Amino acid sequence: MSKLRVGSLFSGYGGLDLAVLEFLDAEMAWHCEWEDAPSKILEKHFPGVPNYRDVTKVDFSSIEQVDVLTGGFPCQDLSLAGKRAGLQEGTRSGLWLEFAKAIEIIRPRLVVIENVRGLLTAKADNGMEYSTEILDELGARPVFTAIQAVLGSLDDLGYDAKWTGIRASDTGAAHNRFRMFIIAFPKG
Repeated sequence: MSKLRVGSLFSGYGGLDLAVLEFLDAEMAWHCEWEDAPSKILEKHFPGVPNYRDVTKVDFSSIEQVDVLTGGFPCQDLSLAGKRAGLQEGTRSGLWLEFAKAIEIIRPRLVVIENVRGLLTAKADNGMEYSTEILDELGARPVFTAIQAVLGSLDDLGYDAKWTGIRASDTGAAHNRFRMFIIAFPKG
């Protein structure tokens, strides 16, 4: 039986990828990391593995289709340390839409997503249509969190998901850096 093949979006230095490869005894197929410094690290750790760099320019139907898709889409607009612009089109964190597009085209058997604690509380556009006339009268707009938007997108794409938060110290690190992890898989 051949090994599972992994594609990585917003790869950074590849930490999430290394964990997934180890856990699943899988092989790296490709990366998408646009920054130079982490790209050099990826090249060293994964020689010969293509880096498609800019996720917004990748035609996911024309690259190697993978069994597992990993990634930690940009957190700057979700992080408590950032401006909290939220998960919206036009923000860096809004690049989640590119991740969702890749899932829709590739249809992986497993998706592994990592992000910051702010995913739980940052606001998000959800793409739902609602009656602005009624809401204007009430002076309200529906408020959705980033995790609700991500889970809603996955559901729309036909994926179920499980999620949890883990502190780095829970894994033996000397700090408490908290991260959210979402594991998604096709329904049924």
